[in-house]
Amino acid sequence: MARESSGGVQSLQRAFDLLERLADAGGEASLSELATTSGLPLPTIHRLIRTLVTLGYVRQNRNRRYTLGSRLIRLGESAGRQFGTWARPFLTELVDQVEETANLAVLDGDEVVYVAQVPSKHSMRMFTEVGRRLLPHGTGVGKAMLSQLPRAEVLALLERTGLPAYTPSTITDTAELLDSLDRIAEQGYALDESEQELGVRCVAVPLAGAPTLSAVSVSGPEGRLTKDAVARILPEVLAIAKRLSDQAANS
Repeated sequence: MARESSGGVQSLQRAFDLLERLADAGGEASLSELATTSGLPLPTIHRLIRTLVTLGYVRQNRNRRYTLGSRLIRLGESAGRQFGTWARPFLTELVDQVEETANLAVLDGDEVVYVAQVPSKHSMRMFTEVGRRLLPHGTGVGKAMLSQLPRAEVLALLERTGLPAYTPSTITDTAELLDSLDRIAEQGYALDESEQELGVRCVAVPLAGAPTLSAVSVSGPEGRLTKDAVARILPEVLAIAKRLSDQAANS
């Protein structure tokens, strides 16, 4: 009985590992690619993948490659809402401190998804719809999260998504973006200088201990969120990000 229980737990761990490796590969991979990255024997991978396909968590394409299945969408959306709900008091505290809109976003596949927002009390303020999806290269939160990834993974993501321009200020050159990510990783925060929306400035900080790549940000009109204002509020954003990271790591 103990061996069966242990084997069941091991199979569960391996199944989730394969799902994560599919996600790391951009959501699609072949059995041989999964064998290479996981180190598991092909028969084991085939058995686990067929079970996941039957359950709807993995789908097999016509080219016989495997992709993440649609049943994961409901789980991801529910988890994202819970993460946003859990983080909302921290965002509220941040808004009280800096008097600008605070956001929480996660990296879902190749896209940034906003999972929580607390707006400022100013009549002119930034609204980012919770659930909105954007490509990461054009947002402060996205660049903050990309800065935490190995450069090979960043390049693979950019190859899949491209670098389309949201505004004339969006970084659309790969080398320039990689240089920017190096600076962000060194300094611990990212800036969005009208790169996603004209006239909007944003400062974003990655969450080190979150269950998935995440970042918290403060955004506002450039006229109010000046560079001097960013320098003033940055310690508050860093402090909230640290507390969110610690909470996530210990939860």
